[in-house]
Amino acid sequence: MIAGSGWHFLSGISYYTCRLSNALHERFDVSTILMRRLLPARLYPGRERVGQQLSDLRYDAGVPVFDGVDWWGVPSLARAVAFLRAQQPDVLVLQWWTGAVLHSYLVLALAARRLGIRVVIEFHEVQDTGELRHRWAARYVRGAIRPLLNRTSGVVVHSAFDRDALASAYDLGGVPAEIALHGPFDHHVVPAAPASPGDGVRRLLYFGTIRPYKGLEDLIEAFETLGPEHHLTVVGETWEGWTLPGRLIEESPARDRITFVNRYVPDAEVNEYFAAADAVVLPYRRSSASGPLHIAMSHGLPVVVTSVGGLVEAAGPYAGTVFVPPADPAALAAGITGAAGLIGRRHADPSSWDRTTDAYARLFERIGIGQDIATSSNHTMPLFSPDLR
Repeated sequence: MIAGSGWHFLSGISYYTCRLSNALHERFDVSTILMRRLLPARLYPGRERVGQQLSDLRYDAGVPVFDGVDWWGVPSLARAVAFLRAQQPDVLVLQWWTGAVLHSYLVLALAARRLGIRVVIEFHEVQDTGELRHRWAARYVRGAIRPLLNRTSGVVVHSAFDRDALASAYDLGGVPAEIALHGPFDHHVVPAAPASPGDGVRRLLYFGTIRPYKGLEDLIEAFETLGPEHHLTVVGETWEGWTLPGRLIEESPARDRITFVNRYVPDAEVNEYFAAADAVVLPYRRSSASGPLHIAMSHGLPVVVTSVGGLVEAAGPYAGTVFVPPADPAALAAGITGAAGLIGRRHADPSSWDRTTDAYARLFERIGIGQDIATSSNHTMPLFSPDLR
């Protein structure tokens, strides 16, 4: 059973939860619990779009889905526990990306362990960067996550970088950990090959939420040094009040060559923007993983990306990657210029959901669950693995 972000508060983790559930369903019996309302809508950065139908992705027909758990818990958490009891999975896999779900996950983990169900946490990052800016939120997560970790039998991360960051934040002890590289985000319609109108214009795309760690301001500065043959499209919703990039765009001397789409776009538009791009630029100052990176690789586009965090492992095997140092507009501009030779041909995406599923299968074996997981029987006695401390 996978527990993760639902569609009501749509984000990249919503897509990942669905794709992971469908991928694991190729090999195992899978069910899913969705976190529906994460927090009071007025506190959510994308509050204007909460509840809108923006995604075309769907769960496979054979995946039972409980949608879902609300932050206030009553009666949704009781119903989620009843769903857990009815499905009787061998493993409950919790997708971790925000402290807003911590209290709900703790209830689910407690119920799972009482039913003899193992608990695994997949960490997308140790804690959301926006939450870390608030001292009370950081303290809450670091203190309240302990009871959850103490009931965890194994962990999954996206990279060796994330594994080391997690070990630094929490003492993992002897708890098994597996690296499951992010699978492809190829659910958008992918054109046969990146195509340029042949007008000599190099079309650059920045895609994703606009947040302090995303480094968009570095790209705006770098873009102003590029020649007039370059055009930049910025598509993203502003989070955490980070309006600096928007102001820089409006004040830029290259404003007439920048298209700014300051909102969260539906899936049909996502494909249109990537299909129209010659290269994707992701100037992150830090990052564990990146959905836009995987969309770009699924489209076979050249990617200019900073060599930070887990992105090195994710984009390293991709032939269309140009790495640049973070927070260095001059180096970013040079990387964009250097990517010109990669434009015009489709690069093969090295990511694979089969590889992700294999990592999960290895972890299941390590925590004492054999290949009969797909046809699991009811448990009568809890079997505990070493706990996180």
